[in-house]
Amino acid sequence: MILFMNFAKLGAHMPASGGAFKAIERGAAIGCEAVQIFTSPPQQRNTKSVSDEMVEAFKTAVKRYGINHLVSHDSYLINLCATDAVIESKSLDCLAAEMNRCEQLGVPFLVSHMGSHLGQGPEIGLQRVAANAKIVLEKTSPDVMLLMETTAGQGSALNSKLEELEWLINEINQPNRLGVCLDTAHLFAAGYDLRTKETYEATMTEIEQKLGRETVKVIHCNDSKKALGSRVDRHEHIGQGLIGIEAFNHLVNDPRWSHTMIILETPEAESHHKMNLDVLKKLRNTAC
Repeated sequence: MILFMNFAKLGAHMPASGGAFKAIERGAAIGCEAVQIFTSPPQQRNTKSVSDEMVEAFKTAVKRYGINHLVSHDSYLINLCATDAVIESKSLDCLAAEMNRCEQLGVPFLVSHMGSHLGQGPEIGLQRVAANAKIVLEKTSPDVMLLMETTAGQGSALNSKLEELEWLINEINQPNRLGVCLDTAHLFAAGYDLRTKETYEATMTEIEQKLGRETVKVIHCNDSKKALGSRVDRHEHIGQGLIGIEAFNHLVNDPRWSHTMIILETPEAESHHKMNLDVLKKLRNTAC
């Protein structure tokens, strides 16, 4: 008797030019089982709601193509521990608006880099992130979960260390509202090795022990242009970077993450996301 194993849903961050529904159409065209979108331009602090027409078009596309595993990524300008009070206030408003747009569209997860301490030091930065995240979660829908993304640690970015994420999870203490998005390139650049079976297992075991398996809802799947521990965030095509193909073979076949979405954020989305997605699908076993 052949036993079939559940696998993570494979997909990509798809361009949403022309409307969020276009990201679903483009994802379906390359075989995505899951799609990540921006609900607004990531280089802006947009607090506008989406229109009823946009919501209808998006939900119609989701139903038509059957892509029900959805996640959004927030603005790159959000910093929940900004040293400037005006920027901090705008960041709270922007993050709340991102959460609200996800609710309108029916997207259950929002990924955020959360913040950079900008010289305050990690301890103060984490305390401010926790306090401000609580404010945002309090005034937004329980239907949307905020996912803290692991970072490469570039500059003063928080959450390059698992201990920082662990502290935030415990301090905020809202397991139904707060989760984690791993990023393979960021983990590697932050010093967590994934290249061999042994180092992959050690890193994932540490993640499971410190963060908990069920807190991880999304995994950004990217090879790295930069070296282990470089603290530089530069994505590369799957198997063509310094992490290497073996790590991704382990990842897509790891039963720990069968409940997750594995989302590509590799370069040249328009021309190369299908190539990278096909690589992941070939790595994925169909039976055990």
